[in-house]
Amino acid sequence: MSQVLHDIEKKIIMSLKDTPKQTPENLEESAKLSPDQVRRGIEWLKLKNLAIVNESKKSVFSLGKNGIESLQQGLPERRLLNLLKKGPQKISYLQKELGPIFGPAMGLAKKNNWIETTAEGILLKDSPSELPGEKVLGRIGAGKVPEKYVDKSELTPLLKRPDFIIEDIVKTREISLTYSAKAIELSDSSGAIDVEAQVPEVFVARTHPLKDTIDEIREIFVRLGFSEIIGNMTQPSFWNFDALFTPQDHPARELQDTFYLDNISAKKIGTPEQIRKVSESHKKNWRYHWDVNEARKMVLRTHTTCITIKHLAKNKPDEARTFSLGRVFRNEKVSYKHLVEFNQIEGIVVGKNATLRDLMGIQREFYKQIGITRIKFWPTFFPYTEPSLQTMVYNERLGKWVELFGMGIFRPEVTKPLGITKPVLAWGGGIERIAMLKYELDDVREFYNNRLSWLRSASKCQ
Repeated sequence: MSQVLHDIEKKIIMSLKDTPKQTPENLEESAKLSPDQVRRGIEWLKLKNLAIVNESKKSVFSLGKNGIESLQQGLPERRLLNLLKKGPQKISYLQKELGPIFGPAMGLAKKNNWIETTAEGILLKDSPSELPGEKVLGRIGAGKVPEKYVDKSELTPLLKRPDFIIEDIVKTREISLTYSAKAIELSDSSGAIDVEAQVPEVFVARTHPLKDTIDEIREIFVRLGFSEIIGNMTQPSFWNFDALFTPQDHPARELQDTFYLDNISAKKIGTPEQIRKVSESHKKNWRYHWDVNEARKMVLRTHTTCITIKHLAKNKPDEARTFSLGRVFRNEKVSYKHLVEFNQIEGIVVGKNATLRDLMGIQREFYKQIGITRIKFWPTFFPYTEPSLQTMVYNERLGKWVELFGMGIFRPEVTKPLGITKPVLAWGGGIERIAMLKYELDDVREFYNNRLSWLRSASKCQ
């Protein structure tokens, strides 16, 4: 049964019939195709068992920094031997003349018994007409030489020395036809239309996978009866830290953990009563002098809880279900699991009879709707909740439990100074961590690399 061939495949087959073995670069010229057409054509022919691709690796050698210097001025040991031809020399003189290469030169010269140490100084015993490595330095010169033109035994002494010889591995691909492909009779006629030919891939516009995750989380909480509140990304330290019972000497408030706006202070941070009661709570419980000027310093918010607590202080609801979702900032070293800015979801439930059991139930329902079923809660510590729990979810791919959201009940030291009388259940966590689980990523930076191949392949439904 004959196979249907694309015009690209036909051109490659015809070119390989004329010249049986070619590299992809050769095919671009001989078949008059673009690099992408050659790449695709080769893959199609391989799948149809019509092409054979042989890959090989070859070494190419060039001179490194020390190799170039030795080519121009001589190997360190050669320069040492030349100085000793004048007669025995003091070590101090040789050190001054040779500088940093004195040590390696002396070591090789002693090892090969070319010199000896006497009362008069260093004495020359032998000076070979050609030292190991000298010939190959001249052969490589300022260019790049394939391994077939260099005797590997001559390279060995220099390959062990730093920055003398650079070895680059060059990969080559050679394309040839299978027996079946050689037997194919190709017609020069181009009047027929191949209805089974590959069509160009079209990538339609779509939202970013991280944006999809954010929208999904927002929709889940709205579906669970929560209302969204929003706020500014810049906040006074009062709402970001002090109102949440974080002492002014806490490490999280230092420059290495928080981004401060240089020389900018908030003129108004709260009502006089709110400032007075928060101040009294800090003085009474933390036992230090609370500084209002420290509370006025403006920061890039380190969490969205500052938006929630400000909302509660203003409205003092008896019952509420609200959440805040947005960008937060931490002055951390960027790694596979940390960024200096990321997205956070944070929510609260206010109610007369609200309990920690209710909070765990809300979390379980949220995780269930997002597709996470294996979860558990561990006791932990957070500055502004008591009791506090850490949510752990099981990562099937990694085969282990990983941290996700933090949660707890706001401490009385947080709620009472702001006039909030009902229990407040609170939780929060990074959205990128959920997205990493959904898209099976090990590096959070992948969401911001703008790698089109991954963005196009990431499935919307996980």
